[in-house]
Amino acid sequence: MRWTVPNILTVLRIALIPVLMLVYYLPVSWSHIATTALFGLAAVTDWFDGYLARRLGQVSPFGAFLDPVADKLMVVVALVMLVQTYPSLWFVLPATVITGREIAISALREWMAEIGERAQVAVSVIGKIKTTAQMAALLLLLYREPLWGLPTREIGFLLLYVAAILTLWSMVIYLRAAWPLLSASGDGR
Repeated sequence: MRWTVPNILTVLRIALIPVLMLVYYLPVSWSHIATTALFGLAAVTDWFDGYLARRLGQVSPFGAFLDPVADKLMVVVALVMLVQTYPSLWFVLPATVITGREIAISALREWMAEIGERAQVAVSVIGKIKTTAQMAALLLLLYREPLWGLPTREIGFLLLYVAAILTLWSMVIYLRAAWPLLSASGDGR
């Protein structure tokens, strides 16, 4: 493995996770601002590492493997922390949908790659829109204070539901693409 800028950004994103958690639980008035900034930095590195990898011709197997892992870890950790802040069915429901979909689609992609059909479940436009809505929702929910008169928490909840709906939609797209292979006769499992 070569230590390229995109790979360093991906590893940095994973290294930020314990820092994000520590800052989130600090008993200081500014912890939500610092947590939001850290999550925002991680979200920017998510976009930037992929862009740089393609632009600089530094796409690597290590980066292709670790980048989606880093993304999912950041999102799931943020959701778990926020479930504690918003302990209600109305928050747990979209958090569970998003987390469950990430696990299911990761397993599907792994299986499809194993049988040489990874391209069938490549990231779709709906998946990219879902990620954008999800990141915006999490940023607003982590910040949770009104900003320029806007109710960030309420907008964050709304965007989280949009992300959850898009999550289900994109999962259906991926499952439909994979269904012929999933439903094929095999060894009886």
